Amino acid sequence: MKEITIDMPAVFSVDEAGAFRETLRDYINSGENRFLLDFQKCTFIDSTGLGVIVSLYKKCVENGGTIRLRSLHPNVLKIFELTRLTNVFEIV
Repeated sequence: MKEITIDMPAVFSVDEAGAFRETLRDYINSGENRFLLDFQKCTFIDSTGLGVIVSLYKKCVENGGTIRLRSLHPNVLKIFELTRLTNVFEIV
């Protein structure tokens, strides 16, 4: 199965989280379970954004898939490091 690349918004916070969650749920419900989240343009993520990504990661793993992360801005990477999510996600 192919990996779907998703471009993350410049700011991934509570305002963007709902639409993002629905988009990925639609993909998962249609049988997709491998995603690459491209953070090239994203310079900020809040706890809601992190929660959405972790929740969707769990759904993907339950279905035999995964979520990988790419091009994390230093500010965003620091949040993943502080929350120890660098131990959960593959960062490429």
